[in-house]
Amino acid sequence: MLNYALRRLLVAVPTLFVIVTLAFFLIRIAPGGPFDLIPDLDPTAAENLRKAYDLDKPLVEQYGNYLWRLANGDLGPSLAYRDRTVAELIAEGLPVSAQLGLTAMVLGLFAGMLCGIVAALRKNSAVDFTVMAIAMAGVGIPTFVTAPLLTLFFGLYLGWLPLSGWNNGQFAHIILPVVALALPTLAGIARITRGSMLESLGADYVRTARAKGLPEWKVISRHVLRPACMPVVSYLGPAIAGAMTGSVVIETIFGLPGIGRAFVEGALNRDYSLILGIVIVYATLIILLNLLADIIYGYLDPRVRPR
Repeated sequence: MLNYALRRLLVAVPTLFVIVTLAFFLIRIAPGGPFDLIPDLDPTAAENLRKAYDLDKPLVEQYGNYLWRLANGDLGPSLAYRDRTVAELIAEGLPVSAQLGLTAMVLGLFAGMLCGIVAALRKNSAVDFTVMAIAMAGVGIPTFVTAPLLTLFFGLYLGWLPLSGWNNGQFAHIILPVVALALPTLAGIARITRGSMLESLGADYVRTARAKGLPEWKVISRHVLRPACMPVVSYLGPAIAGAMTGSVVIETIFGLPGIGRAFVEGALNRDYSLILGIVIVYATLIILLNLLADIIYGYLDPRVRPR
């Protein structure tokens, strides 16, 4: 298992290189520059700004300089936020996005698995149809619809919860964004769990366990749940990374200072360094969490355990 993890980490290096290369050139193909939005900017001042950030050099040379700084752990200065580095901006926004994303994932994981298990055990019943209908709605309705509806109902009409703001992650301020972010994950996990549970319930070893007279709860806990969790584990790798790096829509609607919102502002301001820094963070999380998911998958099923 250790050798497998090391091999995957070695493969991650060229993968990150390709991602950084594509992101570097693609964001520069887009029209506009980082200083175009400054009103009444003198051409001489604009040229001096370009020289200060090495934007006057050939694109290939800029690319080489960025790779050299990146190899030394330097994500560069922000082009939109003066006297701020990309590392500082990410360090401020990542804890907010991580707390929001992890809380939403924990809620979505446990509630989704519980709903999927109940639906599978009550197959073709009213409970099953209700849970799956809600799950379909959760998958089909985007967060830019559910988030405003939650804000409108619980914030404006009932006045139970604040409409926006982070306030150092106080419980009242994170309820609405966490629920809005968790709903699609909850719905997806519920559908996956139900399908894998039904497949496991029809397996030969489950029928054998029942024929031996094992109580139903032992059959479910010992023989059904473990294989039923495997598709969920595969789903969680990229899902956790996406949630941790922040939902752009959720953070924008609720005014949260996470890196998802910073990514949008960086794209609007053509802040090349900030966009690249967040892309690198996201790609690294995807790779590491997928590796963790593969390791857990091998633990749950020794037949696919990597050598």
